[in-house]
Amino acid sequence: MDLGTEALGASAEPASLAAQAATAEAAGFAAGWCVHFSRGIDSLSSLLAAGTRTSSIELGVGVVPVYPRHPVALAQQAATVQALVGGRVRLGVGVSHRPVIEQMHGLAYAKPAAYMREYLSVLRPLLHEGRATFRGEFFRVEAELVVPGTSPVPVLVGGLSPRMVRTAGELGDGVVTWLAGKRTLEGQIIPGVQDAARGAGRPPARVVAALPVAVTDDATAAREAASATFARYGGLPNYQRQFEREQITAPGDIAVVGDEAAVEAELRAYAQVGVTEFWPVVFAVGDGSVDRTRELLASLAPDLA
Repeated sequence: MDLGTEALGASAEPASLAAQAATAEAAGFAAGWCVHFSRGIDSLSSLLAAGTRTSSIELGVGVVPVYPRHPVALAQQAATVQALVGGRVRLGVGVSHRPVIEQMHGLAYAKPAAYMREYLSVLRPLLHEGRATFRGEFFRVEAELVVPGTSPVPVLVGGLSPRMVRTAGELGDGVVTWLAGKRTLEGQIIPGVQDAARGAGRPPARVVAALPVAVTDDATAAREAASATFARYGGLPNYQRQFEREQITAPGDIAVVGDEAAVEAELRAYAQVGVTEFWPVVFAVGDGSVDRTRELLASLAPDLA
């Protein structure tokens, strides 16, 4: 289930995310996911607060930008939160977007796929084994991490391009996607990440797919609302390339919308192509759609977690 309001382009107090996590757990959802934007709340801090309000729901973030955070520092933070919430954190990491990294942070957006490979070569060993030794182009690390009470933190990679998807399978625990539909999930992303995991001798990769969802009797209005709500993604080159692969022109073209039967059928279709967890980002289409959507998702949670 989606936590927070950042994905909808709105800011909310961090405490509201914790309250949403508690509500999601009570409704039977197995996992709650929040986004991390450089301009908003810190996701891991918010998940720590959510952990104090919950006891069983998995708490994931998709995704923390890697360029502004050294992998040792991120590992330290994630391992600490993991200890405090009883092993329920799922950490998504990604390279973000060139305008964010270069203009906002003032950092070089250099060789993102190669950078991510080196980053994971430091981050994941620290989170799974407590130590990392690595010498590369971007990082030269000899580090040990001791966080009493922690446990291995699964690391998923925000990946859409073939190179990033392969990296997710070889060096991560899976992939998390946003605005990727069945065409690219079934045809490229899922086979790519699973083949890479097998080739590296790793367990099957986790595939978390996030998409806008709305239960409504007016699918046309819902697609228009989704395109308006998530319009900012159309201006980012990474998503423009994804739209081309998906053969769509706007976020509404990929949204999961319709009445209860239509939305349920679509969600089950994603599971059939190999999505291990669906991350629904619920958006409003007139009055009542949000409540209808959440009620349907809660009824399906045991099957589609």
